Amino acid sequence: MSELRILRNHINGEFRDAADGRTTDVVNPATGEVYATAPLSAAADVDAAMAAAAAAFPAWRDTTPSERQKALLKIADAFEARADELVAVESENTGKPIGLTASEEIPPMVDQIRFFAGAARLLEGRSAGEYMEGMTSIVRREPVGVCAQVAPWNYPMMMAVWKFAPAIAAGNTVVLKPSDTTPASTVLIAEIIGEILPKGVFNVVCGDRETGRLMVEHPTPAMASITGSVRAGIQVAGSAAKDVKRVHLELGGKAPVVVFQDTDIAKAVEDIAVAGYFNAGQDCTAATRVLVHESIHDEFVSQLAKAAADTKTGAADDEDVLYGPLNNANQLAQVTGFIERLPAHAKVEAGGHRVGDKGYFYAPTVVSGLKQDDEIIQNEVFGPVITVQSFTDEDQAVEWANGVEYALASSVWTKDHARAMRMSKRLDFGCVWINTHIPLVAEMPHGGFKKSGYGKDLSAYGFEDYTRIKHVMTSLDG
Repeated sequence: MSELRILRNHINGEFRDAADGRTTDVVNPATGEVYATAPLSAAADVDAAMAAAAAAFPAWRDTTPSERQKALLKIADAFEARADELVAVESENTGKPIGLTASEEIPPMVDQIRFFAGAARLLEGRSAGEYMEGMTSIVRREPVGVCAQVAPWNYPMMMAVWKFAPAIAAGNTVVLKPSDTTPASTVLIAEIIGEILPKGVFNVVCGDRETGRLMVEHPTPAMASITGSVRAGIQVAGSAAKDVKRVHLELGGKAPVVVFQDTDIAKAVEDIAVAGYFNAGQDCTAATRVLVHESIHDEFVSQLAKAAADTKTGAADDEDVLYGPLNNANQLAQVTGFIERLPAHAKVEAGGHRVGDKGYFYAPTVVSGLKQDDEIIQNEVFGPVITVQSFTDEDQAVEWANGVEYALASSVWTKDHARAMRMSKRLDFGCVWINTHIPLVAEMPHGGFKKSGYGKDLSAYGFEDYTRIKHVMTSLDG
């Protein structure tokens, strides 16, 4: 057995073990074997990171937008220069395919950092004016302060970027906790950023759910930001409420994919299969809940089942695979449980089983014959499972699409422009794609409604979430 990799916290520009020396194992989900250890951080570690971020905040707050832009552009360049290293670490920690991680994650990450570098210099507000006689008012946008951030395990690198880039661009300092199952790439990111930013501006604390709770409940941060489950989001919101912290929540999803009878079935199936199975379906916006018009239902299911059978999962270095393993043993158990608990009226058209006995691989799965109140329709599976329901008309499609607790993303597939516009208005989701599903750009906001949370990632809206507004009024009489 090879020697275990030792991961460490990054606090005030230095790599450190947990103060009490405790660690947690990090598993490669493609093998199910431990390959590294990471700190299991406790109160002393969180205190140290928050103190470092608080000490660094005044100087970083007072930097000019151009200085922050320059720093972020250097970070983006460094990510590009060390892309192979980032991909290798991410792939080992998540089992993601090496080629797809390099092509589908590194370029958008770098672009997003560069976007926020530009956004740092484009804060807009109302012009100064006299809204009361003899008084001039101006509006200042300021950083909120220290930000406690918790990232998920499905896209460890990219979600770290979504967290730190807007916060740092706005002049805040950061304490970021990666998931306990995927800390490796975030620790490498800390090494890269540590060579560019002043000490204490960006800190990484590894740990478990308790570590995250300590961060959110700590008195220092002015804001808590999390990407995670609804359960975790509710806990964070409750904890943050105790001292009225600002909260930014990007939680679960159950994206409806509404396919009308005039759709090009072959193209829709091809695109939906990729959007449903990419990253093993471990994506809050994944195309995993398909609603198909009854007139094309059987043909659609037949083609989708074939597409699932043709989709490959496997080792990270296999260029033919679309996705790797589920992230951890608990996630494999969750996905398996959904399939084992299917009602009698459901039919597994493809997949529905684990692949191999090593690692956490699960076959591309299609389930038909489902009803609106079935567990697998109402709850997030977060795996390579696409469900299919048959609807009769537009009103029923809207009712079923909106009939879940989540409201993050959705898509409509039709050649009828008026129908597409009606659906985009009626669908109660933060994003509506038309004849596509899952593309994201840095300039457009990502975030949902209902139990999918509040606050936006990406875009100028996401940037503004990390600022506060101050009114300044001055007398013209001197």
